[in-house]
Amino acid sequence: MTNRIQNAASTSRQRRVVITGVTRGLGLAMAEEFVRLGHVVIGCGRSPKAIVELASSLGAPHRLDVVDVTDDGQVRAWATEEIKAQGAPDLLVNNAALVNQNAPLWQVPAQEFDAVIDVNIKGVANVIRHFVPAMVKAGQGVIVNFSSGWGRSTNAEVASYCATKWAIEGLTRALAQELPKGMAAVPLNPGIIDTDMLRTSFGDAAGSYPSPQEWAKLAVPFLLRISPKDSGKPLTVG
Repeated sequence: MTNRIQNAASTSRQRRVVITGVTRGLGLAMAEEFVRLGHVVIGCGRSPKAIVELASSLGAPHRLDVVDVTDDGQVRAWATEEIKAQGAPDLLVNNAALVNQNAPLWQVPAQEFDAVIDVNIKGVANVIRHFVPAMVKAGQGVIVNFSSGWGRSTNAEVASYCATKWAIEGLTRALAQELPKGMAAVPLNPGIIDTDMLRTSFGDAAGSYPSPQEWAKLAVPFLLRISPKDSGKPLTVG
């Protein structure tokens, strides 16, 4: 009974949650579930139309901004404004990602390869660079960098995506070693979910997996329970 009470308390305390890639897929489902549970969402995406629609839907005190995470200057300006307005985040979720169209590595165009690298690795580093110092100063906070099953195994025709998710595993475990006590950084495999990204690889077979909304019901409480004792551990939802 005591453990159940502690777990309930750990998920009910209001958190400030930063989410990248917030306008679609897992990012949108997480934002809606965090809000439903009473937490404050600070999110970004690249589509102005989608950001305006989501901001209208969520309302205050949630804050949504148009930010390209591959642009360090945009991320710096966004983080500076949000930290000034809301304080350091309690939970930072690097969710934004791209996957290449299925193809052998040598057939993936350079521009497409670069885009996957820029969003999935550089974008994560940019967000960490500008939000984490405030979290360190506050002496608390959890950083969750979304990895993948393909960050711990591989598959044909998604080599560039696999490369980025393997990079996230190493980047995050090293980051965990750099953080002060009382903080955590974890690479998270969200599992297999029916998203637009999965459909680029699985096609209609993606429909046999849970929807983002179904997944978020399990994933958001899981994220809220991550604590300093988990730092550096590769975790998987479910």
